[in-house]
Amino acid sequence: MSFTAPNQIKPNEETTVIVGMSGGVDSSVCAALLKEQGYNVIGMFMKNWEEEDEFGVCQASKEYADVISVCEKLDIPYYSVEFVKEYKENVFKHFLSEYEAGFTPNPDILCNREIKFKVFLDKAIELGADYLATGHYCQNTNLSGENRLVKGNDPGKDQTYFLYTMKEEKLNRIIFPIGHLPKSEVRALATKYDLATKDKKDSTGICFIGERNFKNFLSNYIALKPGKFENLKGEVVGSHTGSVYYTMGQRKGLGLGGPGEPWFVVGKDIERNVIIVERGGEHPALYCDELWADEISWVSADFKFELPLKCRAKVRYRQADQDCTIESIDGDLIHVTFAESQRAVAVRQSIVFYLTIDEQEVCLGGAMISKSGPTHYEQSL
Repeated sequence: MSFTAPNQIKPNEETTVIVGMSGGVDSSVCAALLKEQGYNVIGMFMKNWEEEDEFGVCQASKEYADVISVCEKLDIPYYSVEFVKEYKENVFKHFLSEYEAGFTPNPDILCNREIKFKVFLDKAIELGADYLATGHYCQNTNLSGENRLVKGNDPGKDQTYFLYTMKEEKLNRIIFPIGHLPKSEVRALATKYDLATKDKKDSTGICFIGERNFKNFLSNYIALKPGKFENLKGEVVGSHTGSVYYTMGQRKGLGLGGPGEPWFVVGKDIERNVIIVERGGEHPALYCDELWADEISWVSADFKFELPLKCRAKVRYRQADQDCTIESIDGDLIHVTFAESQRAVAVRQSIVFYLTIDEQEVCLGGAMISKSGPTHYEQSL
């Protein structure tokens, strides 16, 4: 079992690879594969959250203990580095400010950009690494002389959506050892190598929240203001405990009952602290055919294309790729239309673009959704 490191010029035994180890099975198998192939492997654990502040919510000590067990099993050195200050300043504060503004942020994307592939990568290089390896399910493939960010072979685990802000020059120093493998094979390899993490469950949710109640966590940092649920006619249909808790298309947790179909969030009026809801998961207020996005980030600065560009995109993680057309780019504003109507497009979530190049599913980059619509309901007025 092998893979190719980007622009590799030295024999494996002369190549130092620092593996970003989280204490999970994916990064553990990365270290094992690299060691088996003869690389000079070093494990490095990253602590981003001050557990004393949150009663051990991220279980950093336990995770590091698992890293130590795996590294000692593989007979490789290991280190722990801390980026608590950087994480709070560049990820957590942004997370809170987005919620306060009425949006639903995705901190994983920001963490990858500001922490894992910025300060963590810099630290790895400072410590003498030729490459940084991580357990992400994606691939770094050389196409036509350029390193491209390519989807992982396991469609259910592909993580390129969270990595679209990656730049080509950083891909030159990064290896994704398990990107070509299905999750089931990663588990099998962990058993083969008898790693301490072989039966460990995958982590889910936001790391600094952990298993705690999301509403309780958020209320520790954001002043919540109760308000009203209204339908599209402006009729009050209920009360909410704080508009920050709700996102476009949400059904669960609204606390609205009564006869008829379930209620869904179809909009937010932040200035009035009102959540707009309507009955039915197929309500026309949930659907639109186009959007605008800004904060564009292309993986390759040299990627050339003509507009309009037909490609594929997803507006949320785990969504199937959607046929779309990039109609125009005006400065930092991109206009996208879809072949099929899109449901519950949320402002300030990311849209990520894909294109087949040399039979590879290449992640071109993405942008932050700034406006969607008009909705089918608005078009009918």
